[in-house]
Amino acid sequence: MRHLKLFFLGLSALTLFSCSRTEELDNRKLMAPVSFADVKIDDGFWSPRLRIHKDVTLPVCIDQIENQTGRIRNFENAAKGEGEHSGIFYDDSDVYKALEGMAYSLQIEPDPVLEAKCDEWIDKFAAAQQPDGYLNTYYTLTGLENRWKNMDKHEMYCAGHMTEAAVAYYKATGKRKLLDVAIRFADHMMTVFGPEGRHWVPGHEEIELALVKLFEVTGEKKYLDFAGWLLDQRGHGYGSYGDDRTWPAVYYQDEFPVRDLSRITGHAVRSMYLYCGMADVAAYTGDKGLTDALDRLWDHVVNRNMYVTGGIGQSSSNEGITEDYDLPNLTAYCETCASVGMVLWNWRMLQFTGDGKYADVMERSLYNGALAGISLKGDRFFYVNPLESEGDHHRQAWYGCACCPSQICRFLPSVGNYVYGTSEGSLWVNLYMGSETTVKLQGKDIRVKQETTYPWEGGTKLTLGLDKPVKTEIRLRIPAWCKDYTLSVNGKAVTAPVEKGYAVLAGKWADGDVVELILAMPVEEVAADPRVKEDAGKRAIQRGPIVYCLEEADNPEGFDSLRLTEDAQFDLVPLDKRQWWGHALTEITAHAGARTLTFIPYFAWDNRAAGKMKVWIPLNDE
Repeated sequence: MRHLKLFFLGLSALTLFSCSRTEELDNRKLMAPVSFADVKIDDGFWSPRLRIHKDVTLPVCIDQIENQTGRIRNFENAAKGEGEHSGIFYDDSDVYKALEGMAYSLQIEPDPVLEAKCDEWIDKFAAAQQPDGYLNTYYTLTGLENRWKNMDKHEMYCAGHMTEAAVAYYKATGKRKLLDVAIRFADHMMTVFGPEGRHWVPGHEEIELALVKLFEVTGEKKYLDFAGWLLDQRGHGYGSYGDDRTWPAVYYQDEFPVRDLSRITGHAVRSMYLYCGMADVAAYTGDKGLTDALDRLWDHVVNRNMYVTGGIGQSSSNEGITEDYDLPNLTAYCETCASVGMVLWNWRMLQFTGDGKYADVMERSLYNGALAGISLKGDRFFYVNPLESEGDHHRQAWYGCACCPSQICRFLPSVGNYVYGTSEGSLWVNLYMGSETTVKLQGKDIRVKQETTYPWEGGTKLTLGLDKPVKTEIRLRIPAWCKDYTLSVNGKAVTAPVEKGYAVLAGKWADGDVVELILAMPVEEVAADPRVKEDAGKRAIQRGPIVYCLEEADNPEGFDSLRLTEDAQFDLVPLDKRQWWGHALTEITAHAGARTLTFIPYFAWDNRAAGKMKVWIPLNDE
């Protein structure tokens, strides 16, 4: 049996709007994304999830916000200027993230009823905005005199999520009402803070990347400049998190200036949003100090602090990072929001560099750490994603701190964003997903149809549609987990050079040309870096991008004593053997000595009877 000595730990190893007023600030990323709004997904794995998102997850989030919690009532009370604030001071953000998910759904599929619901909410947001542009229901209802005094009260965090929702809804419908609310709020913040105003370090990053989106859609460079100014505030002793501060500056990524960063610290989700903001600003400024720091940070995150599932954040005490190679399984935190953050950050790094190592991590976090955050039925959510359970960890319908359900709500419908990219003379295929899109290369439209049964099988077929032949490159990602593959064009085997993890097919393409890629996808046993003491003498099972686990529901006898053997033999359970609430899943059986172990995809655990679970399995021979 081959053992992949991977450091899993750690692993060893938006649509952008052009603006005439900012020609000198063209986006400097190597690869431009193809927006999910322009990618029609028709895929055996993802299409059921997108349908469930629209039919189940969105209604669940709407019901929680309108009926089960006081989140929407906070806006109604703030508009009246009376009544109590219910919930936590950052609850506005959950409403904004849910609206963003609704807007993304509308970009995929227009729905007058859903659009009317969005308009209803937006009217409440606009009515709650103060005359000077400020919008935050917590301080409106508890005392505006206390606003902008405590950097850890998430005022800019909530403003950032509102801004992202505003941009998303504007793109979906062309309606400006919420976008104008976001603009007024951003302008308000810039009258209070900045080079001519007060210092400020947001306790929870998010506003930085949202301001760049606002810059992209408006063309107003002042928003990009403000995002850069906020980044530059960090690490200079400007942080003052209020009288109830319980964490040191390192928790807030405020210990060192951003260009000096080399280690992930503190709260995991905040770190991810910070790195996204740094990448977004650098995309327009070409700030090498930021990109060099991001390179160092990526190495530290992935090679010393990332779980095999692509999750990050070892500790519940700080919802974040402890020390290198400390990766407990039972108590792993791996917040769903952090895994989504890993997708968002690695997607940005991929666009900078065209390096497939970022797509590899993006895919790992997507299919494992992030996707585990929602049940197969689409109605229950994980906040924490451990790699082992004693049978007492379960998804919930909602949380008092509901950042993860609303995060998944906005993330899933945008999954098509990560499939394709373009650069001068190249079409990039980053993820394998049944889909269709049209891209413009060399001044010509190229229609792309992708057919695949990924992630269960490694075969993918691309069919091109062109009015006239075009000379260009097609770059197909060869995942790091794949050790053997074949390529063919119009049925004839071909070879192609591989650059940074992408097979590069260069040629003149005509209408009806077909490119086929077959990735070998054997079952692999994965060993952890020896410095990860928790996983010494253990193995994890992976096939393609999917990490598997043992669940007690399939292995009821002697679960705690289950072992793999060095000569274990693996078989696949066909996709059509079992349907899980409309989802087809590949299971793996391992014949280990006298026992047969049944593995299921990690993202699918805790969808049946309560029971124990583990990803890392002891090896008998060690």
